[in-house]
Amino acid sequence: MITSAGHDRPCVYAQQAFLAGVLVLTLMLLSACGGRPDAGVLVLNTEPSPDAQVSDILIATTRKRDERPDTYFNGERSPALSFAEASISVPPSHVPGAIEWPDSLPGDPEKAFVARGAGYIADKAAFKAKINARLAALPKGERNILVFIHGYNTRFPEALYRFTQIVHDSQFKGVPVMFTWASRGKLQDYVYDLNSAAVARSALEETLAGLAGTRVEHITVLAHSMGNWLLMETAVQARPENRRLLSTRIDEVVLAAPDIDIDLFKAQLKKLGKPSRPFTVIVSRDDKALRISRTIAGGKERVGAYSDDQELAELGAIVIDVTELDSLDSTNHSKFAQLAQLRPEMRRALSQSAVASSADQNRGANLGNDLGSFVGNTTGAVVSLPIKVITAPFTYAGGG
Repeated sequence: MITSAGHDRPCVYAQQAFLAGVLVLTLMLLSACGGRPDAGVLVLNTEPSPDAQVSDILIATTRKRDERPDTYFNGERSPALSFAEASISVPPSHVPGAIEWPDSLPGDPEKAFVARGAGYIADKAAFKAKINARLAALPKGERNILVFIHGYNTRFPEALYRFTQIVHDSQFKGVPVMFTWASRGKLQDYVYDLNSAAVARSALEETLAGLAGTRVEHITVLAHSMGNWLLMETAVQARPENRRLLSTRIDEVVLAAPDIDIDLFKAQLKKLGKPSRPFTVIVSRDDKALRISRTIAGGKERVGAYSDDQELAELGAIVIDVTELDSLDSTNHSKFAQLAQLRPEMRRALSQSAVASSADQNRGANLGNDLGSFVGNTTGAVVSLPIKVITAPFTYAGGG
């Protein structure tokens, strides 16, 4: 006779096999994640470094404030938006795409990223006033905002330093704003992070609408990993008046390694309708973090590692396939950061290619095995990367 325990045994074995597979992948990632920054990393450094360059970042967050010195925010959720600012310097020896973490605190500004200033901002009105003051100091035509939304398994200082690297390498001259939601920065807390992203939807809508209501002329939104799920779900649920407002200010959306179920992504786009201008999707089929996400999600492909670039292009995207690009991180999940140094040249090339694809290219034409040689802003050196770009015919309403 087979007992009920016998009936359950295959299910138990299947569950154990699944958990073992996830554990193997997790340990593979953990081996590359030792010594991650945590509490106290933002201790201020006042040591002179004339050649270090400082980026001033404004911050909106659903993270809970952390009372530990030089920490500011942790991975728990706050019921209300908080605001802050931080100034981070990048060493003269910086390698584009990398984050040079200090070996010890407060760090050597000649060799590592260090905090030069940080503090809370009182409320939304004070936050908006700071943004408007910085925009007013810029010439007309250059009053731009770059918004960064980080992904899963990201601690507050990790998000801040990654965004600083992107701002520095791209030589962005406008106002950088980071929206950081309550990720605990722990691999085992995938579901917690996903729920935190869901909780943050209204706060992100409020933040983006607030930015659109400043003196800004153009807004670029860059989302990474699970941050794309948050961005797309926010767009789907946004009030019609906010959606109209944002459509007049957001002229570029970059979805980097999107951790979104491909079927969900198609449903989101169907609800939103085809965009008036193409968005950019950065994909890499060797992304190990998205491989774990796919396993957890029942084997459904993630947009950031999707196997059909052509289909993504036909959905309204310019697809940048970086599968062949050698990654600076062992998970292959942050390749997008290596493209920051090429941003101005790449943006012009992608705008031109979108127009060309509409005028005289076959549908879904491959624009080449690479983007050619561009001049990297940070070093002034010619940089050539193995990148494949796919577009479909599209009428592009170019922005600034």
